[in-house]
Amino acid sequence: MADLITVENPDDPRLSDYTGLTDVELRRKREPAEGLFIAEGEKVIRRAKDAGYEMRSMLLSAKWVDVMRDVIDELPAPVYAVSPDLAEQVTGYHVHRGALASMQRKPLPTAEELLRSARRVVVMESVNDHTNIGAIFRSAAALGMDAVLLSPDCADPLYRRSVKVSMGAVFSVPYARLDSWPKGLETVRDAGFTLLALTPDEKARSLDEAAPHRMDRVALMLGAEGDGLSTKALMAADEWVRIPMAHGVDSLNVGAAAAVAFYAVATGRPQV
Repeated sequence: MADLITVENPDDPRLSDYTGLTDVELRRKREPAEGLFIAEGEKVIRRAKDAGYEMRSMLLSAKWVDVMRDVIDELPAPVYAVSPDLAEQVTGYHVHRGALASMQRKPLPTAEELLRSARRVVVMESVNDHTNIGAIFRSAAALGMDAVLLSPDCADPLYRRSVKVSMGAVFSVPYARLDSWPKGLETVRDAGFTLLALTPDEKARSLDEAAPHRMDRVALMLGAEGDGLSTKALMAADEWVRIPMAHGVDSLNVGAAAAVAFYAVATGRPQV
């Protein structure tokens, strides 16, 4: 059973995992270096626990102690009970969901390990927006993608905002980082995957025409919001594919585009 500890000093060193959560640059460097990430909200904390992540500690406002009692009783990690005001002083924002947990990261698998058993893979290039990362992982989990591969400069899927937007789906889809870009795409091709680059370019074939759901192994490449895939990434692809647009719209947000494309990759064109 975990210890329930009331903390009244925002400078208490036991709360150091939770300090400055709104400082994106600090947390982006600190969390991977220290092997931790922050799960926010009851559902996300439970999903992280169920996915096998070890809990370092929990930070709860008083009313959430009873809600999380079963987790508290099950795990040995310390639980810090604080007032909402103190939680805000420590984290830098009003913790609406009243429950935070510091979780221990797991070692990432290699791309080769993930590709052995996968058939439908997402490959992201330079996607640095944490909201988009979370949305893409949520769609990947919901629509049956097997794994996610990230270019070296993609944002951290376990950053608090990514985890929150994905509603914990980042724990459901295994992911790895490619060691180099775009050379790392050779690893994907060597594993038997067809590399499909998603782009609004008019030279691309529509997803209907390409019929990726009929392909044996597919790696769908997605670029950053605005810039899209780089020229080098496009040149490394086996084929360019696009989502047909109407009413003069030229493109979708990468999170929305990903969801549409994942459905096409998994099952083909939706029946209207």
